[in-house]
Amino acid sequence: MIFDPLYIMLAIPGLLLGLYATWKTKSTFKRYHQYAASSRMTGAQAARRLLDREGLQAVQVEPVQGFLSDHYDPRSRTLRLSPDVYQSPSLAAIGVACHEAGHAIQHATQYAPLQLRSALVPVTQFGSNMVYFIFFIGLLMNQPLLVNGAILLFTAVVLFTLVTLPVEWDASARAKRLMVAAGIVSEQERADAGRVLNAAFLTYVSALVSSLLTLLYFIMRARR
Repeated sequence: MIFDPLYIMLAIPGLLLGLYATWKTKSTFKRYHQYAASSRMTGAQAARRLLDREGLQAVQVEPVQGFLSDHYDPRSRTLRLSPDVYQSPSLAAIGVACHEAGHAIQHATQYAPLQLRSALVPVTQFGSNMVYFIFFIGLLMNQPLLVNGAILLFTAVVLFTLVTLPVEWDASARAKRLMVAAGIVSEQERADAGRVLNAAFLTYVSALVSSLLTLLYFIMRARR
């Protein structure tokens, strides 16, 4: 597939957008990591305050290794923050921490897009790992059932990336609103704290674009 001119032509836009989104997220985080919030709260403290404010004392906040490896695990109800977020009082760290707390709040309030995304996780994991094998075996063996099955399976992957957009946007919107209401940042600091979240949203847009172009490749190759 990597030697197929059609695939290369379709893959390049998504690849370039993904590289730009990654660069934008990292550079924005590093820029606003230099500015401390007037509250002097660390990312871990900010997340804890939001969770407690929403009655989510049972959700744990703990450190995890890696750069911007921050995430919320709904299975263990644990919010994990990278070192640059967990122990830093920067506006960038607070923005990221409050965003992840937003996911915990979504989980607690049974936010519908999050529930749908969670339901798609098993089929998405299987599809991401097996779809290429199934598709090309189907082509080589001239088995339309396998080819169409692979396309249907990858459609679930595309749906997952599509549903991710409102989930991430809503978590950021909650974070921007609640971090001011909870006294974590001032109204003047909110914009800067949220800039890294705006940049990170581009990574989810690029994932959707890439998955849509890959699905288009499968469909065009199957028709040939």
